[in-house]
Parts: sequence; C-alpha cells; structure tokens
Amino acid sequence: MKTKFILLLNLFASQLIFQSSVPVFSELQSARMVGKSQFELTPMFSSVSGSDNDDKEHLQNEYGLQAIIGLSEKVDFRVRTEVITYEGGDYSDWGAIIGFGPKVSLIKDKLAVSLPLGTSLNEGFMNDWEFQPALLLTWPAITDKLDITLSPKYIWTFCEDCQNLAAVNIGLAISTDLTKWALRPEYGRLYDFGEPGHAGQFSIGFSRTFGGQKD
Repeated sequence: MKTKFILLLNLFASQLIFQSSVPVFSELQSARMVGKSQFELTPMFSSVSGSDNDDKEHLQNEYGLQAIIGLSEKVDFRVRTEVITYEGGDYSDWGAIIGFGPKVSLIKDKLAVSLPLGTSLNEGFMNDWEFQPALLLTWPAITDKLDITLSPKYIWTFCEDCQNLAAVNIGLAISTDLTKWALRPEYGRLYDFGEPGHAGQFSIGFSRTFGGQKD
C-alpha cells in the first residue's frame, strides 16, 4: 500500500512540477489594490507536500519574489519569479519559473480577479505555458490591519499530455497599516480530479509598498 502511494505521489509531483508556474498554486495577495503609481515587493517561501489523507510526503520548496505595480486604482500588474527545488525524481531537481498578468478590482478591497500566465526559465524543467485565473475574495476583518482572503483558482495547461488542475488557498494579511506593509501566511490545496490525494502548500511572504500615498 505504501509503495503504491509513493508511486502515485511521484506521478502527482512530476505533473505538479512540469505543469506549474506563477508559482505552483499559492497566491500571497488579496483583493486590495496597490494603488496608482505605487509598487509592492514581496519576498516569499513555500513548502509543498503530497497526501492521500493517510500518508504525507514533502515534495518541494519554493523561493520567490513578487512585484506588483499599480496601473490605476482598479488595475494592478504582477510579475512573479520563483526557484523550485524538488526532492528526488529522474529529472532536474530544480527549476526557475516566471509569471505575469493583471489583477482587476471588481469590488473595492473585497473582490478581484487575477489573470497570470507563466512558464519556465530553464529548459527541461517545464516547456509549456500555463494560465491560472484566480478569484480573490477578501474580508477586511480589521480595517487596514487584517485581511482574510479565499482564492480559488483553475490551472489551465497548454500541454497535450497534461491535466488541468484546481486549487484553493486561504491567506492572511497582517499589519499595523496594510497600505504600507503586510505579513502574509497562507495555506492551500491543489487537486487533480483524475488522481487520488492532493498537494498542500504552506507559504509565508512579507510585502512592502513603495511610492506616494493612495488618494
């Protein structure tokens, strides 16, 4: 039983790595917009594991940097790059990915949509593009001090032999002033509906906003 589980995890992990980008499936953002002409920078770390509810195995670590610039009060543009280190396997045990795309506010500070595209920076790690639309539903629990964000997403792969995936994340933004900085812990799960089990991620990021104050 354990051997079968490990084989399933390896298959799931290989699909996860070769398909994933921007990065694997974490968000580390909310529906709050950066603000016109402002710039937000977020270094981050994620740990990803696979599970079938009985057994659990660590799959990979992710080290990244996210930059967001405010194009207007309702539109941001995000660029994210990440290095992934993978434990085991018959292919490269590390890879670098990049993703970019807009975030559009639908309801101020409460509802937004993120529309990133991404791919690999090094040959042999991931050769196809992905589109990862996500809905950002944010509850401003304490004004400008605590946001709670639920972010379901669909991972659409431009690859004939790859399966599309779905994920959901829940994250916090904690600060004394969210317009200036935020600590961002997050947990999420990734599902391939054609396979048993799931992958889980725990991420932590720290955001700092630069530029003039919002109007």
